[in-house]
Amino acid sequence: MKEIVIDPITRLEGHGKITIFLNDEGNVENAYLQVPELRGFERFCEGRRAEDLPIITTRICGVCPVAHHMAGAKACDAAFNVEPTETAKKLRELEYCGYFIYDHILHFYFLGAPDFVVGPDAPPAKRNILGVIEKAGLEIGKEVIKHRAYGQKITEIIGGKATHPVSALPGGIAKFLSEEERQEIEKMVRSCVEFAKFSLKLFDDIVLKNVDYVNLIKSESYTLKTYYMGTVDKDNKVNFYDGDVRVVGPEGREFVKFAPSEYLDIIEEHVEPWTYVKLPYLKKVGWKGLVAGPNSGVYRVGPLGRLNAAEGMATPIAQKEYDRMYKILGGKPVHATLAFHWARLIELMYATERALELVTDKEITSKNIRNKPGKPSEGVGIVEAARGTLIHHYTLDEKALAKKVNLVVATTHNAPGICMSIKNAAKGLIHNGKVSDGLLNMVEMAFRAYDPCFACATHFAIGEMPLKVEIYDDDRRLLKTMGR
Repeated sequence: MKEIVIDPITRLEGHGKITIFLNDEGNVENAYLQVPELRGFERFCEGRRAEDLPIITTRICGVCPVAHHMAGAKACDAAFNVEPTETAKKLRELEYCGYFIYDHILHFYFLGAPDFVVGPDAPPAKRNILGVIEKAGLEIGKEVIKHRAYGQKITEIIGGKATHPVSALPGGIAKFLSEEERQEIEKMVRSCVEFAKFSLKLFDDIVLKNVDYVNLIKSESYTLKTYYMGTVDKDNKVNFYDGDVRVVGPEGREFVKFAPSEYLDIIEEHVEPWTYVKLPYLKKVGWKGLVAGPNSGVYRVGPLGRLNAAEGMATPIAQKEYDRMYKILGGKPVHATLAFHWARLIELMYATERALELVTDKEITSKNIRNKPGKPSEGVGIVEAARGTLIHHYTLDEKALAKKVNLVVATTHNAPGICMSIKNAAKGLIHNGKVSDGLLNMVEMAFRAYDPCFACATHFAIGEMPLKVEIYDDDRRLLKTMGR
């Protein structure tokens, strides 16, 4: 049996490799995504002060720190039995919109778009943001950089730091928004609204008007029928910051809707010896292995997962684009993995529209920004990270120190789906042993659509980590080697 290894895989956060096994006829027998890094961040948090957890957990990752900050803050709200003030909630959500703006811009233009703008078969040296700028034009490149910076500036003004925010506290937020800051944010947000419109038009011009690309999106190689999960508001519209979590089946019907505190009744985690990433599944359906369909408990989260799980968007332009996507791709739910990219741009549109609603709210500059926390107990906080549903679960002792911390991140939810998507793509693309760099990149496109973050996802190790210790004297002579 022939083995093909893509190591490292490219344009993602973290480290991973894909191993593809070919049978004697040169066709794909199996394929695996392996994540060779282990972070184990939950253990770092034990014994820490509860109010420090929303700050510590941002260090898991420099790509999605705001998501961990907000999930941690909401878990602390619940653990201290305190509801933030209305202004604090709005400030947190506005900060969160800034995060979605810069994160979705980052993934689409820097990581996802090269496969479409310069083409999946382009030389590796061209499949990057520089290749996108070369093809699309320098002025577009400047706009990309400017609006991503706007998203980070919004996070910095409200959160205290552009990358690792520190503002959210149990029961509220540490700093109110001045009128001058509000006006600065409003100016940036209005520009971001226009840039989101432009990005959707760019996707329309480059991808949707290209018949080959549309056929690729709809192809069997990139189709996976699963359950979908996402947070929704009271009207079952997509919400990034707050609400209940809704799951729909492969046919689009609601399977379950639950509050954050109920997540352990809904989700279980399976482990395999070949990866440090846990494999979650729906408990009521059960773990049936890496297979799709209504009889498998595998579900997916993220932009496409959220849109499939919801009944619409809560802002007008995003809703119009939402309707258009489902019309073009054949109705709900859409199972086309590459449609994650389109859903991501619809969410960018929603984030800018929602940010504009919040920054023009009269209550946003109120100084009533925190309620007093109660006694420490246990709490769960859920937000929608850019990559999907993020769960923080803290159990505190009487001194408000963390006794137990459980984190279920978006890429962990998606891990079974990513493995299956890679295998499907490899089977559909590789035949008779014929492999090229372009084909292997198209296999990578199957995981890249999820925008995975493996630094966040690796929380599990079976047994003991391999260890090798070499002891040298001061002349650099090897004296002894020890290992396990």
